[in-house]
Amino acid sequence: MSLIKLTKVKKVYKSGVVAVQELNLTINKGEFVFVIGSTGCGKSTLIKMLYREEKPTSGSIVLGGIEVSKLRNSKVFKIRRKIGVVFQDFKLLERATVYENVAFALEIFGLPKGEIHHRVIKSLELVGLKNRSKNYPNQLAGGEQQRVAIARAIINGPKLLICDEPTGNLDEDTSKEILSVLEEINKLGTTIVMVTHDRDIVRRMNKRVILMDAGRVLKDYKEGEFANESI
Repeated sequence: MSLIKLTKVKKVYKSGVVAVQELNLTINKGEFVFVIGSTGCGKSTLIKMLYREEKPTSGSIVLGGIEVSKLRNSKVFKIRRKIGVVFQDFKLLERATVYENVAFALEIFGLPKGEIHHRVIKSLELVGLKNRSKNYPNQLAGGEQQRVAIARAIINGPKLLICDEPTGNLDEDTSKEILSVLEEINKLGTTIVMVTHDRDIVRRMNKRVILMDAGRVLKDYKEGEFANESI
């Protein structure tokens, strides 16, 4: 069953740059999908349209049964609650503890403290950081900071987790740790769409791979197919 369906999506920025054109793509619930391609191929625009930071110029984007492309700005929160986003830079609150960074996403919804505590501890356990809950970001290594960002992104139990170059600032071993965490989250049922430049990671993971070029899907590799590609 599909979670994401894009039909004839086009995005033209005010500068005249055509970032995405005639994009047709379906991603099913529970999939782990990599999106790769050279700089300027449309990867970032694609994911920005998924969580409605950008609106398509034309075409249809349906996410979890909701037509994202037609949502009023005042209703965007409805789709954001279903999506977690992890960026290359961790975007953590430096003066807040690990616990506070993760809890923040729930506090703005006014949930009871007991419920917040339960969810925060569960998320930190999932990313292996329960014992670092009282630490501050500057007391953590880069990989640990990214795991905090992941815990924060999954705190609402999102149907979709979007990862924009989450290993871009990390070394190879730490990148493997982050991918292992993401794979565990995926096994629990969360759909993951991850943009990356690291093709070695993509080959090792043996997941579905969407190769973009000039705003289009150049090739859609099924699980395991990309491992033997030389590109």
